[in-house]
Amino acid sequence: MDALRSIAKTWKGKKTQEGAGVSLKRVFGYYEVRDMDPFLLLDFFGSSNPEDYIAGFPWHPHRGIETITYMLKGRVRHGDSLGNRGVIGPGEVQWMTAGSGIIHEEMPEGSEGNLAGFQLWANLPAQDKMMYPRYRPIASDDIPIVRTTDNSTVRIIAGEVNGIRGPVQDVVTNPQYLDVSITAKGSFSHRIERGHTAFAFLFEGKGTFDSNHTDVIDAETLVLYSDGDCVSITPSNGGMRFLLISGKPIRESIAWRGPIVMNTDEELEIAFEEYRKGIFLKAK
Repeated sequence: MDALRSIAKTWKGKKTQEGAGVSLKRVFGYYEVRDMDPFLLLDFFGSSNPEDYIAGFPWHPHRGIETITYMLKGRVRHGDSLGNRGVIGPGEVQWMTAGSGIIHEEMPEGSEGNLAGFQLWANLPAQDKMMYPRYRPIASDDIPIVRTTDNSTVRIIAGEVNGIRGPVQDVVTNPQYLDVSITAKGSFSHRIERGHTAFAFLFEGKGTFDSNHTDVIDAETLVLYSDGDCVSITPSNGGMRFLLISGKPIRESIAWRGPIVMNTDEELEIAFEEYRKGIFLKAK
C-alpha cells in the first residue's frame, strides 16, 4: 500500500539582495542544505518595479552545480563563457550545468515593468563536478502540459505525469520539476519515488498539502515533505499554483562559498585561486 507523504516542515522565504542589487526572496539556501539534498538554493523573484531587478547579475563564475532558471513574467538575457547567448522568456527554462566551470551573466528585462521567476540550484555529485559544462535553453512550447481528470494542469519541466515526460531527462539526481495549477474544485495527487527529497513551493493561492492534516498553507510558503510514495494537494477558497520538485539525495560532503560548491575546502580554495589567476575555465 502506498504511503502518503506528510508535511515535515514549512517556512517562508527571506528577503535579500543578490547580484548587483536584485531584490528577491531566498526560499532556502545554505542553512537548509541538510534538509534539501540534492538541492542547494531556491530564489523567487517578482516585482513590478524595475529598480528591484534591473541591475541584474553581471559576469560571475559557477563550478560544481546546476542552475535552473524558470521565468513566469518578463525576460532574462543570458551570456556565458562558452559563447552561448539567449533570452529566457515567460514559460521558458534555462538548465545550465556549470560542471568544471562557467562564467556567465543574467540580466533581467521586465515586461511592462513586471518580472517574476525562480532560480533553483542543484548539487552535482563528486564524480560529475568537473564534467564539461552545458547550457540547455528550453522553449515554452517544448514543455509538455498535462490536464488531469482532477482539474489540475501540470507543466512538466522534468519528471513524468500520466506517462508524459518533461524535456530534461538525463540528470543524475533524477529530478522532478513540475509547475502545477489547480482549479477551485480540483485536487492533485502524484507519486514521488521513495527516498527522494521532495518539496513544494506555493506561490499563488492557498491550500492543504497533506490530506491527513487540515492546516491551510498560504502563498509564498515552502512545504518540505517526509518520506513516502505520493503527495495529495487540495486548494482552499479558490485555485492555487505551486512548484513540486523532488530528487535523489547525493549524501556527500559540501564545501560552499558564494557561486561555487565543491566537496572539500581544498577544492574550494583551488577553484577561487584559479579564478583569481584567470585559469578557472577548463572548457572554452
